[in-house]
This record gives sequence, C-alpha cells and structure tokens, in this order.
Amino acid sequence: MPDQRYRVLAISSHPVQYASANFREMARHPGLDLTVAYCSLRGAEAARDHEFGVDVKWDIPLLDGYKWVDVKRASGEAKWDSDSWNWDLWKTIRDGHFDAIIALTGYKRPAFWISRAAAASHRVPFFFGTDTFTLEPRDGSRWKVAVKRLLWPLLFRLASQVIVVSTAGRELMESLGIPSHRIALLHNTVDNDWWTAASSAVDRAAVRRSWGVNADEKVILFCGKLQEWKRPSDLLLAFAKAAVPDSTLIMIGEGPLRSQLEAEATSLGICERVRFLGFLNQSQLPAMYTSADLMVLPSRYEPFGLVVNEAMLCGCSVAVSDCVGAARDLVTPLAPDFVFPHGDVEALASLLRRVFSDPGRLLSLRRDSRVRMQTWSPRENVGAVFSAVERARAGRGKPLSAPLSHASVRESPSPGSHQVSE
Repeated sequence: MPDQRYRVLAISSHPVQYASANFREMARHPGLDLTVAYCSLRGAEAARDHEFGVDVKWDIPLLDGYKWVDVKRASGEAKWDSDSWNWDLWKTIRDGHFDAIIALTGYKRPAFWISRAAAASHRVPFFFGTDTFTLEPRDGSRWKVAVKRLLWPLLFRLASQVIVVSTAGRELMESLGIPSHRIALLHNTVDNDWWTAASSAVDRAAVRRSWGVNADEKVILFCGKLQEWKRPSDLLLAFAKAAVPDSTLIMIGEGPLRSQLEAEATSLGICERVRFLGFLNQSQLPAMYTSADLMVLPSRYEPFGLVVNEAMLCGCSVAVSDCVGAARDLVTPLAPDFVFPHGDVEALASLLRRVFSDPGRLLSLRRDSRVRMQTWSPRENVGAVFSAVERARAGRGKPLSAPLSHASVRESPSPGSHQVSE
C-alpha cells in the first residue's frame, strides 16, 4: 500500500473511449484520488465527428467508475469547450486542493493555459506532453518543424513531468533537452480486459460468413478514418499488386476518401474482393479484428495508433508503416519485418505476399500478440502516473536541470491520452 494518497485532476476536452479505461484504473489505485474535468461531453453525448462525417456517440460507458465534473454545466455556461476562455476551470483547480494537474487538452487551447496559470499560481505540479515521436506535423509543413525545434524545448520546460506515450516519444523529448527524470512514459493503452473478453465471445466463422468469406480465405483489414494521412489508398494498391490468392480486403471507417477509394477499387478490378463497411462503433470492432488475419496501418503520420493495441488484443497480427508510433513498442518486438517504409506500395505488396506464404507464423503471432499486450495495459500506465506524481511532489521548486530526490464533482457508479500532436 502507498504511504501517500494524492489528489489528481485530469483536464480533458471531452470523454474519449480510450482514456476512460485509464481513468477507471486510476480511480482504483490506492494512492490516487482522481477527478476528471471535462470541457464538454461530446462522445458521451451524440455529436458530429467531422472527420468521420457522421454523428458519433460511443456505445460503451465513458463516464462510469471515476469522479468527473462537467465544467460547462458547473459554470452555467450554455456552450463551452476547451477552445473557450472560461475561468471556472481556474476555480475548480483553486478549490480542489490538488496535488497534481494533468492537462490532456493540447497546448493550443485556452483550457490548457488557464489550467497552467492556475497550477502555477497555487504551486501545483503540472503535467502535459505529447503523443508524437517526431517534429514532423501532419500537414507536412516544413516551417512547423523549424518552429517546433525552437519553441518546444521552452514549452515542455513548463511541465513538472512531460508525458509521452512511447519509447520513441521519450527519445524525442530527450533530444530537445528535457532531462529523463522529468519525462513520464505513460503507456498509450485501451481497456485490455474489455477487448480480450469481447474477442473471446466472437464467432469468427459467422462473422466471415457475413462478409461472404470462407474459413480458409485470407482477410486483410484496415480500420481508421478514410483520410489522406492514413494512406488507405496505399493498402488498396498494394493489395491489388500483391494478388494474394483467395484474399479479401475489409475497409472499416468513413471519411472524405471513401468514394475515391471505391472508384479506385473498381478501376483496379478488385471491387469484388474489397468490402467497405463504413463507420463501426466500438462494440462492433472486436468481431472485425478477431475474424481478420492481418490488420494493416499504412499511415504517413500516426503519433501512436491505438488500433494496433485493439487488433493485437483480439489476436490479429499487425503490419504498420515506419511512421506509426506503436511500431517500435508493440510490433517490432514480435515481428520487425512487419514494419514497412511509409508510402512504399511495392514494399507493402511484398510484405503481404510474404506474410501469407507462412500461415504457421501468422497463427503463432495471434497468440504472441495477446501475450505482448499483457504488459502494455492501463495497469502499467497508472503505475507510471503514481510514480510521476511522487517525483513531481518531491521536486517542487527545483529548477528543471536539477536531479530529483525521489469543483462540484459528480461521481459515476463504480463498474462490477491526449495530448499534443502538432
């Protein structure tokens, strides 16, 4: 049992299905007394997702099992989110007497700077960070790289602990001059228990029949928003080029590229072997991963890629581009040859041919993927949060270069990540 119990406030723009599992795990930790401040309830309440192009309300509980406050409603504002200057967030921090503040809103938003100012005013350790591992922005603008190289070392020195979600992310912060003792690696995780339980209940044969696919057919899966930076067209072209016998490509997701991809599948003469399933809610995805043989994420920009976690927990092998943050921590330890150069369609086609020429290896990777995820879970994440809070409390008032020695709240009934990218 910890000697100390810390009051922690996490500030989030809105409920996110991935973060909720970590919040529930934090609420169960004997050394943490967690409250989450939401700037809006988008996600728990139906709202338009402009990248998916559909109205989204996640069909799993997002607000159960931990204390939370809706700052908008607590303040009486009719409309507010993390892009608004609402000083009731300051009051939440002032009145909460917290031991640490974790900002998950991104530094471009007013909510970040309000919480940063409040934390500094009350001398509360302030955590924030990034989910990326590169200075390259999503839009490819070179000037942003130069600006980040200049400003990020100054920005991240404002953090008592800089949050990163991957080994490569930690190395990026170290390259910017952030001391290692001021960097907290919080595993980018999903609800491992939920995914494995849901996967175990899947009737793989029945799902495949619904796709018009037999038990022996080779199934490749893409899951994500159909946006340019996800490079779904690369997978479509590689699938056509690889010409793997008795194979089907399943495309899950919505976005502006859907009609273009459908037309491309027709022009390539593979439309009969490609299924476009559109947007699927969370509860539908375990069946998709469990019934596929290989999930491919060909992104040219992907700070981490939590679909990798999801697929591996469902026993689905994963191949990713070298621009996917999860590659080094999750894919390479099992299959380094399943990482390919982004944008290289020929390399991806060759990988598909090679993967399906060795069915025995694919079968063993189904088991190994689940085993790997046993130590990349909310449990490790929350343990790292507690350790980071201890370090920050021990080092209050010390300069960054010095080594360290060591609101109205609503509580949901108990059940039974967030960060800067540009």
